[in-house]
Amino acid sequence: MTVEKSFFGKSPEGQEITRYVLRNSRGMEAWLTDFGAILVKLLVPDAQGRAEDVVLGFDQAEGYFQNPSFFGAVIGPNANRIGGAAFTLDGVDYSLDVNDNGNNLHSHAKLGYHKRMWKAAVGENSVTFSLEDDATLGFPGKKQVQVTYSLNEENELRLEYHASSDQRTILNLTNHTYFNLNGAGNGQITDHELWLGASRYTPADAGSIPTGEIAAVAGTPMDFTVRKCVGKEIDADFEQLKLAGGYDHNWLIDGWDGTLRHFATVKGAESGRVMKAYTTLPCVQFYAGNYIDTQTGKGNAVYEKRFGLCLETQYAPDAIHHENFQPCVFGGSAGDYASVTVYRFE
Repeated sequence: MTVEKSFFGKSPEGQEITRYVLRNSRGMEAWLTDFGAILVKLLVPDAQGRAEDVVLGFDQAEGYFQNPSFFGAVIGPNANRIGGAAFTLDGVDYSLDVNDNGNNLHSHAKLGYHKRMWKAAVGENSVTFSLEDDATLGFPGKKQVQVTYSLNEENELRLEYHASSDQRTILNLTNHTYFNLNGAGNGQITDHELWLGASRYTPADAGSIPTGEIAAVAGTPMDFTVRKCVGKEIDADFEQLKLAGGYDHNWLIDGWDGTLRHFATVKGAESGRVMKAYTTLPCVQFYAGNYIDTQTGKGNAVYEKRFGLCLETQYAPDAIHHENFQPCVFGGSAGDYASVTVYRFE
């Protein structure tokens, strides 16, 4: 299998942006770009073999220069939120970009990894994007980061992450792809059925910062341990859903032990496409696209609220401030960061 390369535009600084296409023999394709290490397009066959793009994004590189919803991007060095946009590590205080109601979201709106040019190396139906990060954005340490996308004949898109740092630092990488298994732009994902292998979650305050509590989902609208439609209870009279405008929370994956675990199954009602998700990470942020602004995406489709859902594998948000959360400090004496997430389509 070969990887196709083509010109995708120029960065705001004038660097050439390249698009990479991975294909298998079953009609699945993954389109990637070295700007933001972004997943631009994912063509997946339905039950009749008709392939359709199932991820939100833009036709041209320029669409990703703003990208307030972070469509398809790799997020780093820290995904999700840190309360107060500050933290203390090893006795040193660090200040971060204040970009989300007094907090820090996804490291930096303009200089985070989703807005950086990555170096690309093509492999056997894979592309490895790498980045050198010299103590930027308020996080300590000189960092070396890699993410490898690969596609196999089992219709699995595999994301392998590795990062090192010369100092102990926060490293919490994820991918922010929005999926719509009925096809990107084909309405809301509220009709998608979702199962989550997660019986606990971390309630959050009005700023989406975890309170520190780890709560059971049983008996609440947060329970997806039995498969149900995303829209069934998304607007329920439940404080956590009201605060976040719907689902935008961190779930703890049951039985986490650092091995690759099946944690989610999603089914598109119209297409019949099924996506099974696996990860080595302890948590997932299930986001139902509550705050997607109305905008024009690929093929002139108009994206609106809840037109895509995210399953962002991660360490818990704001873990640096909660001793009862799995820590996400790596680098130096803490060793390297490594994780795997797989999206399998059936």
